[in-house]
Amino acid sequence: MSQQKSSNWLGVFAVALSATVFCTTEFLPVGVLRYIGEGLGVSEGTAGLMVTAPGLLAAVAAPAVTVAVKNHDRRLVLLGLSLLLVISNLLSMVAPSFAVLIVGRVLFGIAIGGFWAIGAGLGARLVEERQVGRATSTIFAGVSLGMLIGGPAGAIIGDVIGWRAAFGAALAISVIAFLAQLFSLPKLEVEQRVRPADLLGIAQTHQGRVGIIAMFLVLVGQFATYTYITPFLAQKSGFGGAAISSILLGYTAIGLLGNFLGGAGASRSIRKTFIATIIFLMVPMLLLPVLGASQSGTLLLLAIWGLSYGAMPVALQMWMAKAAPQVAEGGMALFVANFQISIAVGSFAGGVVVDSLGLFDAMYFGGLMSFLSLASVVLVGRIHTPKQAQAVA
Repeated sequence: MSQQKSSNWLGVFAVALSATVFCTTEFLPVGVLRYIGEGLGVSEGTAGLMVTAPGLLAAVAAPAVTVAVKNHDRRLVLLGLSLLLVISNLLSMVAPSFAVLIVGRVLFGIAIGGFWAIGAGLGARLVEERQVGRATSTIFAGVSLGMLIGGPAGAIIGDVIGWRAAFGAALAISVIAFLAQLFSLPKLEVEQRVRPADLLGIAQTHQGRVGIIAMFLVLVGQFATYTYITPFLAQKSGFGGAAISSILLGYTAIGLLGNFLGGAGASRSIRKTFIATIIFLMVPMLLLPVLGASQSGTLLLLAIWGLSYGAMPVALQMWMAKAAPQVAEGGMALFVANFQISIAVGSFAGGVVVDSLGLFDAMYFGGLMSFLSLASVVLVGRIHTPKQAQAVA
């Protein structure tokens, strides 16, 4: 049995590749937002629905898929979700109208929500116990790589060839990821059934509730601003298309460093690390409207922002895992749902602010949401029992 699991590292890499493709596709619209707005005749705020729609569907799909697939082979479930990703990218590439494009993004939302609910914990199913940590890290490295590729690649391809070509590239790599899973994943029978009650188990603890609220607020602020960062850089800071793609690449690359810093900090104090990431997200959002005309000032603030956002998911995951370890699988589904709802609400709210007030005000809105998140952690995020204090101190 140990030998069989050791031989399934190809399956781990296939899931990691799929994670990369899913995250690439999720953040691709950030880089091509203005090109799609121009090509299909919609405003930048309306084009932001490409981020909002998948977020809403993923929020529903994560817990729904977790419960619904209780009696099905996880390999077949993942293949079905990956096929849905292929179809969504195909629709997005050939979409004759914005409505058809949104349909493609809706299908993507269902696919990514289900994928993360099932795929995030597959490391333990594919390798022996002593290798689980490395396998899980490999899968989640695909997330960072996808974020690194998505926005910058979309901006580069959109600027040189066009936004349809960007979705065409996503289609090609989604087919490769599907084939990789098809030929490498073993049969994955269900080992643990998730009950509907398990989905809300984390919300029954004080720290779980604080984490959910703080997570929602800060991520709403993040995506109300980051979704519209390319028009901000073009219109307010005066960067060209090639420069913007390089900036997005740098933003996400420095986020990889933030992943390691966040893990190191959270291993000592999850609460302090979470607070620090919120502060260093909030400050750039509030200062960009002031310093946005200065390209050097903008680059410095974006570097701080990228570092902080890279660290945040690590601190968040550790906070939520420690809040309710007895419902780990259900907690992961709720974590994914909350994350995706935050993306949807943030991008939608940002679009409303951009269309009605302007890009500067979207930054201020994001800063306000971050401040509210900070206040929730500082004021009510302390632990009340010795056991809880040890969990997230």
